[in-house]
Amino acid sequence: MSDVNKTLQKWHASFRKGTDFDSWGQLVEAIDEYQILARQLQKEVQSTNSSDFTEDQKKTLGKIATCLEMRSGSLQCTQTTEEFKLEDLKRLESIIKNLLTFNKEFPFDVQPVPLRRILAPGEEENLELEEEDAAAVAGSTEAFPTRAPGTLLPRLPSEPGMTLLTIRIDKIGLKDAGQCIDPYMTVSVKDSNGVDLNPTQDTPVATKKEDIYIHFSMDLEIQRHLEKIPKGAAIFFEFKHYKPKKRFTSTKCFAFLEMDEIKPGPIVIELYKKPTDFRRKKLQLLTKKPLYLHLHQTLHKDS
Repeated sequence: MSDVNKTLQKWHASFRKGTDFDSWGQLVEAIDEYQILARQLQKEVQSTNSSDFTEDQKKTLGKIATCLEMRSGSLQCTQTTEEFKLEDLKRLESIIKNLLTFNKEFPFDVQPVPLRRILAPGEEENLELEEEDAAAVAGSTEAFPTRAPGTLLPRLPSEPGMTLLTIRIDKIGLKDAGQCIDPYMTVSVKDSNGVDLNPTQDTPVATKKEDIYIHFSMDLEIQRHLEKIPKGAAIFFEFKHYKPKKRFTSTKCFAFLEMDEIKPGPIVIELYKKPTDFRRKKLQLLTKKPLYLHLHQTLHKDS
């Protein structure tokens, strides 16, 4: 079997896994699988070194990625009026399975996600040191343009005696807040060795900027009961923004909450220089100025 066919087989298996989770009502697992596959397809679409697929085939892959994100968005937002149904998504299974011979019109009027290079955590450290973009969006209270709805997940079902955590990401203080384009947060829960304990979540783009602050005002649900998170773990917040001159999304800085800092109410936490150090061994403060990530924690306990 050729490498291309192996890749298609792997994508098809991931697609089936996601739709199976979806069919069984395991929505968190379905969303996670859809997000992983969508990013794999987008990475292939954006690759300039790969000759495995034609431009038309890449365009089809991009449209499938868009549909995966649409279905993921439908599962995350019960109030949406433009729901993308599971039966709609299942119509794409034969296309991803038989991509090399697919020559029909795509069944949905969607467009591939605009070409933007999305780097894995830490990957950007191998690039040249970034320069701040001078041609950034201006205006102290200007709202950011509408973008993909992020990958925030719903709250888990409650369990007797177990505690769930909602974190409201309020705002982040940065000296160059006005120069950040399409800023968002990637949130993950890692053990002391930097291993993922939860699905990673991306917020939508921040709601507005004002002076030195970028405002998010968004609630994020931690996808594990606190009693099941091991000691030494931490919740990481990676601040990311788009670099138009280099056409990729970069991590600017990060912050983290350790387990002994989890308590109801507001909290401000320090910002550290990239690359993100998930093991918390070599931390360097981003700035000496009093600029922080502002959060508010709410605990939910089912007695």
